[in-house]
Amino acid sequence: MTVDLDADVAEYALRLGDDALVLCQRLCAWVTHAPTIEEDLALSNIALDLLGHTRVLHAYSGRLEGSGHSDDDLAYRRPEREFRNALLLELPNGDFGTTIARQLVYAVYTGLLYTELTYSHDTELAGFGARAAKEVEYHRLHAARWTVLLGRGTAESHRRIQAGVALVRPYAAELFEPDELTRRLADNGLGVDPTRLLEPWEKEMAAVLNEAGLDLPSPSWRATGGRSGLHTEALGPLLAEFRSVYHQYPGATW
Repeated sequence: MTVDLDADVAEYALRLGDDALVLCQRLCAWVTHAPTIEEDLALSNIALDLLGHTRVLHAYSGRLEGSGHSDDDLAYRRPEREFRNALLLELPNGDFGTTIARQLVYAVYTGLLYTELTYSHDTELAGFGARAAKEVEYHRLHAARWTVLLGRGTAESHRRIQAGVALVRPYAAELFEPDELTRRLADNGLGVDPTRLLEPWEKEMAAVLNEAGLDLPSPSWRATGGRSGLHTEALGPLLAEFRSVYHQYPGATW
């Protein structure tokens, strides 16, 4: 059987782009609601980085797919079941502690992923990985700093960040879940085997959480399904809000 590696890379780029897009929208909801004006700016700047990642990855996916889909087409015109983001990214923001816990999980993961992606035989993915890894390093430092501040702050801040870590922990498993697509891409030097990232991710997470006086609990269950289009009930409202202006003014430009 002949395998279409271009189609595999297109799907892979779509997954990574969907991760970034959905988290971007979640972080945008903190603007004017973050604890400080500085955090409004910090979270919005991280969201802008993620939006940039989305546009590069979706545009590349569309080109490889061969259907002529632009990054806007992939963001605005797909049904919910065609989104391939991990479930972690679509979870409601919760309180600030939960958002920071999710940021730490994702930023540590993407820092490792994009660094490995720089060695891809696909020059587009390698170039993206090199650029994105530098931006994600700031995201990681930001999340780690807040995790330590909250963990070593008041009893209430400690309770909330620990609760956030416990909440998002089972959803992290999906990030490291392999499937036939990731195996083929890794075997051909195009993508990253996610199972290789788990051990360094756990080590880095443990270092930050130990400094914060927090625990990384073992998950009693593991989330799955986002990569195949099976999402939580939280994704639909997020996409509806994100697309509201587009649907009110279809075809408009500005």
